[in-house]
Amino acid sequence: MKYDYLIVGSGLFGATFAYLAHKAGKSCLVIDQRKHTGGNVHCERIADINVHSYGAHIFHTSDEEVWQFVNSLVPFNRFTNCPLALYRGKLYNLPFNMNTFCQMWGVTTPAEALSKLSIQRAEAARELKAAGATEPRNLEEQAKLLVGGDVYERLIKGYTEKQWGRECKQLPAFIIKRLPVRFTFNNNYFNDAHQGIPKGGYNVLIDELLKGADVLLRTPLHELDCRKTKSGTWQFHRPAMLTCSADDTVEVGKIVYSGAIDEYFDYRLGKLEYRSIHLQTEVMDTPNYQGNAVVNYTDASVPFTRIIEHKHFEMFGDEVYRNPKTVVSREFSEEWQPGMEPYYPVNDERNNRLADKYRELAARQENVIFGGRLAEYRYYDMAPVIRRAMEAFKQQNV
Repeated sequence: MKYDYLIVGSGLFGATFAYLAHKAGKSCLVIDQRKHTGGNVHCERIADINVHSYGAHIFHTSDEEVWQFVNSLVPFNRFTNCPLALYRGKLYNLPFNMNTFCQMWGVTTPAEALSKLSIQRAEAARELKAAGATEPRNLEEQAKLLVGGDVYERLIKGYTEKQWGRECKQLPAFIIKRLPVRFTFNNNYFNDAHQGIPKGGYNVLIDELLKGADVLLRTPLHELDCRKTKSGTWQFHRPAMLTCSADDTVEVGKIVYSGAIDEYFDYRLGKLEYRSIHLQTEVMDTPNYQGNAVVNYTDASVPFTRIIEHKHFEMFGDEVYRNPKTVVSREFSEEWQPGMEPYYPVNDERNNRLADKYRELAARQENVIFGGRLAEYRYYDMAPVIRRAMEAFKQQNV
């Protein structure tokens, strides 16, 4: 049995690559160590609601080619991300805009908001100068220079420290070199031209992408024991689920790898660090719990970072009340440990240096394509992951 590509991981990178390869007449075997396809965009159907199993995923992009590509597979709905922040019993709109400033300071015009913000920015600059620094040395100093002390203390500090498990003074400034500030009454979190959720959930999109590929679940790469052949291709003993003809071996031309890059190399240079999350999901006997898809809890005394109410991703207006139940997930941030799902790369100096060394190793691998969030140790939104898969496939000169 022969395949042109063995694709490790059925998330957006691997699934998109498989789709493009199939369209070009190439054969693909997709393996995934999880019990389902889709990686972190997988949805579970609970109480007739598509529940985002690994946290909120909102597709947004200004990349017209990517937007047309995904919409050619499945139509997207009109969901617009307008998250809220709850701090000590008071709600604030996100991102920081005129609604936020009105809620925080009682101002009603852009000029009033800018004046208030300028005063606080100037105060932050004086504090930095008094400390003998010319540039912000940590996230706290950077944030205060961008949005002032009030916004930082109420809407950034507690949330960020919960998310990263470190004090803001211990986090590098570059994490938030930019914070969106708008002097308009606009609660749309993204500036992209397009956003939405696939109608029917992300599983529909993944199923379309994987059509034409053979898929094996609960199959980690190391269980296949891939070996290089003299011709440069890869060979492994067939899994029991694959039906072969004369012999028991499977040959593949190239491996497309979207798992953790340090794991691929057996951690020979050391382990990269990640932040992870876990969700406490609950079915509630109410049609509408919080009235919004995402509410951030920015007070440090609240142990979770946010509550996701999944039905609001795909149900709007009175449609929300047609289902008498709702599903909410409380999201807790935590340090990644082996056996947990890695979510966010810890892009500090130590991890970035180590990641660069692993990338150098990856670049020297023959007939192995590394791509995606884990394989590149870079945080990507969904649309850029699809773009990366498109670019990786084009480089195959098919």
